[in-house]
Order: sequence, then C-alpha cells, then structure tokens
Amino acid sequence: MSMTLSAKEAIFKHGLMCRCPRCGKGRLFNGFLTLAPRCEACGLDYAFADPADGPAFFVMIIMGIPAAAFGVWVEVTWEPSFWVHVLTSLPFMLLTCIPPIRPAKGMLVASQYFHKAEEGRFVVPQQAARKGPPVSGQVDSGG
Repeated sequence: MSMTLSAKEAIFKHGLMCRCPRCGKGRLFNGFLTLAPRCEACGLDYAFADPADGPAFFVMIIMGIPAAAFGVWVEVTWEPSFWVHVLTSLPFMLLTCIPPIRPAKGMLVASQYFHKAEEGRFVVPQQAARKGPPVSGQVDSGG
C-alpha cells in the first residue's frame, strides 16, 4: 500500500530529515549546509533552491531569544565573572542556534519545491514595450 504525503507533511518530513523533496530518499546536502547539485536517488536538480540566509535569520531570531534570556538569567542570578559566561552562555547559544539551521534550510528547500517558488521577474506589458499608440483593432488595457 503506497501512502502519499500532503505538501505540508512532506515539507516537514523531508525537510527535517534533510532529504530530497521529491523522492525523500536522496541526501539534500553535501556537507553541513552546502546543497548537493542534484538528488542521488531520483536526479532532481536542486538549482531551483535558493534559501540564501533565510534559515539562519529565522533560527537566530527565534532561538536567540532563549539564548539571550539564559545569559541574562545567569548574570542576574549569580553575577558571575566573564569566564563563567564563556563556559555557560556561549555554548548554550551555539547549541541553540547552530544545529537547527540545517533542518530549517531543508524545510525551506522542500517548501520552495512544493510551492514552485522561483526568482521574481518583472513582466513588461506588450503595450508599454511599444512606442506609439495601439494599432487599430487592438484593445488598450490602459496599463
């Protein structure tokens, strides 16, 4: 019995597992955050995917709050010297901000695949591209 996933389920499942958004089998990355050129299982070209800094931004914004709150809590509660923050707050910040970037990038790539996202383009209407008034028999859209 073959079970197909909805787009939302596939985005979460394949994105979190960092697998190909089409087949769910091939690896999405050639390293920690470097996208592979294509899926090793189904051959899907990952050239469509351009997550840029989106995953890092969202992870920093979301996970930066508890990381900063932890540092403030340590400071207010114990008023430790600087080296205690280096040994506690810095590792906490790194552990809350670095590991989630990979699954976030995987989910963003899967989302781009399922929603057929692509680079924005400006469309120039035919009438605006031509010089002069419209030819008789053509309707001017007023654009």
